Amino acid sequence: MKLVETWVKAPFLRDALLLVVGECVQEVFPKVFKEFTKECVVLTSCPEVENAKLIMGKLATIITCSKPREITVLTIDGSPGCFQLHASANEALFITKANVPLRHFVIVEGKASEVSAESVRVGRYLHLVQKCIQKNPEVLKDLRRYSLERHSKEAGKS
Repeated sequence: MKLVETWVKAPFLRDALLLVVGECVQEVFPKVFKEFTKECVVLTSCPEVENAKLIMGKLATIITCSKPREITVLTIDGSPGCFQLHASANEALFITKANVPLRHFVIVEGKASEVSAESVRVGRYLHLVQKCIQKNPEVLKDLRRYSLERHSKEAGKS
């Protein structure tokens, strides 16, 4: 069910375990998707097509009206659009001041990996990301493994 098309007071949302998942996850990583959907109300979204502010507002309204028991966000790591789902969930909790557990997972190499809400917050502040790189430059080796942009630049140098 699409997040932005779901009625915020739908009975199935009350006290639910919500899974907010990137629209393409089910098709690209069906095993991971199935693993996460057990006992959850699944709401899909794609910030590349849907406005991130609308997504955040919808989540905030669901939190306020339906009081979910927990929210989990599952996306594909490295996708700028997917990152916005994580940021929107953080912002919705900030705005509502609700005490709802929120967990963030990203899919890396076909496996889900949990990341902290703080990681999502740091990702919004590029000067802090720069500090992290300066203190931990070996992270750039990992970046080379995942970033196609980096591979393209390196290929152009040879």
